[in-house]
Amino acid sequence: MNATDALAAAKQASSDGKLSETAVENIQCWLTEDRYAQYRDQVAAEIAQEKWQALDDAFWTIIPFGTGGRRGRMYPIGSNAINDRTIGESAQGLADYVVEYHKGQKDLSCVIAYDTRHQSRHFAELCAGVMVAAGIKVYFLDDYRATPQLSYAVRYKQCDCGIMVTASHNPPSDNAVKVYWSSGAQVLPPHDKAIIDRVMSCEQIRVAPFDQALADGKVEMITQEIDEAFLKVTSEQAFEGSRDVRILYTPLHGVGAEAVMPLLAADGFSDVEVYGPHAEKSGDFPNVPGHVSNPENKAVFEAPIEHAKANGFDLILATDPDCDRLGVAAPKTLDTAGEWGTFNGNQIGALLADYILGKRKEAGTLSPDHYVVKTLVTTELIRSLCDSYGVKCISDLLVGFKYIAEAMDANGPDKFIFGTEESHGYLVGQYCRDKDGAVACMLLSELAAELKQRGVSMHDHLAELYRTHGLHQEYLINLVMEGSEGMAAMQRLMKAFRETPPKSMAGLPVSRVRDYLNGVATDTATGEQSPLEGPVGNLIIMDLAEAGNYVAARPSGTEPKIKLYVFTKLAADESQDLEAAATKLGQRLQSLESDMRTFAKDNS
Repeated sequence: MNATDALAAAKQASSDGKLSETAVENIQCWLTEDRYAQYRDQVAAEIAQEKWQALDDAFWTIIPFGTGGRRGRMYPIGSNAINDRTIGESAQGLADYVVEYHKGQKDLSCVIAYDTRHQSRHFAELCAGVMVAAGIKVYFLDDYRATPQLSYAVRYKQCDCGIMVTASHNPPSDNAVKVYWSSGAQVLPPHDKAIIDRVMSCEQIRVAPFDQALADGKVEMITQEIDEAFLKVTSEQAFEGSRDVRILYTPLHGVGAEAVMPLLAADGFSDVEVYGPHAEKSGDFPNVPGHVSNPENKAVFEAPIEHAKANGFDLILATDPDCDRLGVAAPKTLDTAGEWGTFNGNQIGALLADYILGKRKEAGTLSPDHYVVKTLVTTELIRSLCDSYGVKCISDLLVGFKYIAEAMDANGPDKFIFGTEESHGYLVGQYCRDKDGAVACMLLSELAAELKQRGVSMHDHLAELYRTHGLHQEYLINLVMEGSEGMAAMQRLMKAFRETPPKSMAGLPVSRVRDYLNGVATDTATGEQSPLEGPVGNLIIMDLAEAGNYVAARPSGTEPKIKLYVFTKLAADESQDLEAAATKLGQRLQSLESDMRTFAKDNS
């Protein structure tokens, strides 16, 4: 089938309701424009085979830049898929902007790294070829390496930008590029928009052959150099104390062992085992439930917990495929053969914040000028901990660790203590500008050893924090909405939250709606609106009549879903009987979840 016939068939399929109009528009570009000439035959072949659903998924939109890059399902063709064209455009747009921004500067450079996902090495070499063709030297991490190592390498080599090929904890079908600026953080305004403009207008992708660029010295391998430097700087984040704890570590088929295991050894932990069924580096993630390597998912811990109980381990640590997130499980009591439980991202953040602040207080290295950073949808328990230690809590941030990095540099990195977000991301120190699962593993291991020495389980320690600061319980609801219909449903739901929000949830009146996209706070009782200070982004927070209880909604920047966040709290004096308090808040969480799901169903 030639291009003309293919386009006619696609238009007919749209008339028959088999293809969306936007898919046909993008297919027409790929069939007629010179920049897509190499893909023309493949597009036509799939139309001839009437692969309408696959074509609609691949073409219904143009895959956007989300939180720092492009992420999505891999498919060899399509504007809404990860493939050589969309990855190449991303690298070309970055390269063009870097060259333009530096106005002819000749010594430009970029670090590139990749993880264990399918085609990650291929995409990394493609990006390197684009950079070299643009006159930018490439420092290449020539093996599977962690995202925080890429962030660190950008700063260490004083590069102008960086590219990490990874889709983090997404399913095996996905891949992505994360784009970094010279700070080592994912790109922020105004650079992000400028890069996106160049990506979207990209005509020609210019690629130098990777092997030739390597032979010419335009690509330089720095794997060992970065491994050694990264180990040294991350080891410096350690605190003194006991190291008597038995650790089971799972990289969930990702890159984490290369970062975590040397760091734990350097910090004095000698009794550490990599969980065998998850040790294989594989983009299929074969031995985790659903083949999704997400440490937020309790199910990934089920098999490791059985192994830990049978073999006397004190702690299980899990990092996601690119080792920038941490998940944790520990026994409920000191009996390692007894019941175990996992911790959510807010709980891990609170445990780490309290540990780090406590150690800094002991060392006399805290002042009122020091600060902790969290996002708007991360537990307010962090703020209470900061208040108790006399340090600032910077919390008026959108979701995305790049905003924590921005806050670090805006407020002085020398006073930065800790950064955390509810989606299991944590950072201490100034060595990089992204979350680091390896250092989080080290610090959590130190805390576990200290608690073991004191004869306290990690769960009991968290309970004490709740009794002191009030019980905080949070819950995350993911509403998956794929494809063009899903995007429309997301837009309808966010519009409803803004314009006709629920009047009450779980029996508590909605007292105020904070709309961060339009910068407006609305008093629901009076309808009075006032300016809302803070960042601008597609986030809505609905405050309930009881302080500390609220819900939030935002579309994900990296996956086709809306995230609904539920926050509940009881004051410290109501939290002394923790079992009764947990029952009360558990019932409230269930009611809030039910009400949120009902509202979403009725308005999407």
